[in-house]
Amino acid sequence: MKNLFLIIITALASTYSFAQIKESKLDDVVERTMKTFNVPGIAVAIVKDGKVVLSKGYGVTNIKTQQKVDGNTLFGIASNSKAFTTAALGILVDEKKINWDDKVIQYIPEFKMYNDYVTNEFTIRDLLTHRSGLGLGAGDLMIWPDGHNFTPKDIIKNIQYLKPVSGFRAEYDYDNLLYVIAGEVIERASGKSWCDFIETRIMKPLQMNNSAASWRRLKDTTNTIAPHVPTNGKLDIIKRYTNPIFDAAAGIYTSTNDLSKWVITQLKNGKYGDKNQNQLFSEEVHHEMWTPQTILPITNMNPYNCNFKTYGLGWQLADVNGHLQVSHTGGLDGIVTQTILFPEIQLGIIVLTNQQSGAAFNAISNTIKDSYLGFNYPDHVETLYNERKLKENDADKITDDVWAKVDENIITRKKIDSQNYIGTYKDKWFGDIVISNQRGVLRFTSVRSPRLTGSIFLYKDQTFVVKWDNRSFHADALIFFDTDANGKGNHFKMKAISPLTDFSYDFQDLDFSKTIE
Repeated sequence: MKNLFLIIITALASTYSFAQIKESKLDDVVERTMKTFNVPGIAVAIVKDGKVVLSKGYGVTNIKTQQKVDGNTLFGIASNSKAFTTAALGILVDEKKINWDDKVIQYIPEFKMYNDYVTNEFTIRDLLTHRSGLGLGAGDLMIWPDGHNFTPKDIIKNIQYLKPVSGFRAEYDYDNLLYVIAGEVIERASGKSWCDFIETRIMKPLQMNNSAASWRRLKDTTNTIAPHVPTNGKLDIIKRYTNPIFDAAAGIYTSTNDLSKWVITQLKNGKYGDKNQNQLFSEEVHHEMWTPQTILPITNMNPYNCNFKTYGLGWQLADVNGHLQVSHTGGLDGIVTQTILFPEIQLGIIVLTNQQSGAAFNAISNTIKDSYLGFNYPDHVETLYNERKLKENDADKITDDVWAKVDENIITRKKIDSQNYIGTYKDKWFGDIVISNQRGVLRFTSVRSPRLTGSIFLYKDQTFVVKWDNRSFHADALIFFDTDANGKGNHFKMKAISPLTDFSYDFQDLDFSKTIE
């Protein structure tokens, strides 16, 4: 069956005439993308038929230093790291140290999900396929926006407190924490930390010599991007995410020159070396990673026709106008990245950016794929900009209405008894937060993730809003208080105000109760 699949792919490739995109056209698209979406720096690579056609930088790594981006500039690739985690597990499968369908508790006996059946049935495959039953980004506040003093052990312990939103293996909901746990499986099965395994077993053989599995392990940071976020109408450099807790899900720093080697190996079914004489992982393992595991809803594929969309092991698999697209994206604050592969024509596309506009990398990658696949679509930069503005306008209306009500309460000096709300509140997995009164203003402070600190304002009735001190978060949230018979707050839940808030601010999964004083 596998050989028949390869024959069909080869036959399909021979029936099309594919043209390489002109570098001048790509330059124009990237320059317009940077200007349109306010992105200071981008690196692009194109791999075709086992060779790097282009690896090039545009713009600057940092708006203050004005250092130029080039093919060796290091970017955090965020969730594009997940494919490295699955490859590491695949290597262990080849070595017969694990199997994809081994139970997680074989390697992590203390692993515990929300009920005993799920705990006992949860496999390594389940860690990788976003079908746990937990909601989108559930528990990400243990790692986001900085994770502070949470550890992988905390995640293993606390994940049992996250409530499911669907049946086990029933629906797709993207998850980061389970990849962190997958990293722990790698360590326990191999005796090497996730970072050591990735660097020695994947990066070193592929000669990804300037890359590292984590920011803290980079030997040279002189040619590294700074993360940028549009805040209050201007572009700001923000604090870099450096917490190693996130490494197995999103830790890798690399360049287009180095990442191209990884893409070539993927397109060659795990082979590498000058004469493809070496095998990083077997073809059987590679086939498993690119086999559909979880069905996804078919959305956000415009302007392309899509007949199926699934998640494999660390890769998203989709039909794009009759062509198999293997891809992933990644995002950290101030950084978004994308990797796309079309195996039938041996094409790989990499777009790395130092700002957080996903529309920017899509504008570039869509233009490249159109050229190679012979599509003729309108200008992607303009189309994606218009789509984004519509979403932003809708989101702004929601947030503006909330803040208008808050401002009205401030102007009319609507009074609340702040003593009814101050105190320490505890969530089972996130820990304690403190609500205090500082100079007449209610303040929210997370004990374990102290960057989540902000001022609390009355919205209406027993609903308040928290305005984070760090304005680059774009994640202000509603607080819904419950009160006891004496009118004192004893419990609250939360929800992001804007529908565009990053899903890793999973306030909706929090459930705080006031601690006994």
